[in-house]
Amino acid sequence: MPASPELTSATELARRSNRNFPGESGAYREARTALLAEEIELRRHIERVAEQRRRLPPGGVVPEDYVFEGAHGPARLSALFGRHDTLVTYNWMFGPQRERPCPMCTSLLGAFDGEMPDILQRVAFAVIARSPVEKMVAFAKERGWRHLPLYSSQGSDFNRLYAFENPDANEDVPAFNVFHREGGVIRHFWGDEMNMETADPGQDPRGAPDLMPIWNILDHTPAGRAKDWYPSLDYPAS
Repeated sequence: MPASPELTSATELARRSNRNFPGESGAYREARTALLAEEIELRRHIERVAEQRRRLPPGGVVPEDYVFEGAHGPARLSALFGRHDTLVTYNWMFGPQRERPCPMCTSLLGAFDGEMPDILQRVAFAVIARSPVEKMVAFAKERGWRHLPLYSSQGSDFNRLYAFENPDANEDVPAFNVFHREGGVIRHFWGDEMNMETADPGQDPRGAPDLMPIWNILDHTPAGRAKDWYPSLDYPAS
């Protein structure tokens, strides 16, 4: 593998910034420049992690061609790839025991719906839940979602093996998974593994980078993401 080009230090790059905002003090600019250096380092670390992820050895072969129930009828896992060789799946916490789905999942999927026309240019995507697909489609219509491919797992083993749900506990577990197809073989490429066991004190067991746009926006604000606030399905009129 060719050696990576030597990069200019993040501190030096930060000092090259020529942006100054109205009324800022010298102390603000000094602190902001130091923060900018850290932001540059974070960007570089994200790139290094993404490259390390892409270099993963081949994952395990998917044990069966699972059958899901979509809005237009049954479809096997292999069919969800469409024209792509990569399939991203999200397990939505919307099991048959729920009248309404998980608000956090719903917030995430609402953002994904707007991005889906662009995402589907590069990879296939499927939102999977244990509720009947008719229930999922009805909720999507209520929210105004137009682009999310929705599928019911129909109680198959998919949720147990790839979302680590306990079939006897009637539980929902959110999960991201990426599958890759080469020839006629489908392998698991990557799955999120951050949970309560990997969480730092006082933090949610979120992944990194955080895929929820709302948290990324709030992380840029003075109050941050607030430990006692989470998205809701509905908000009272203000």
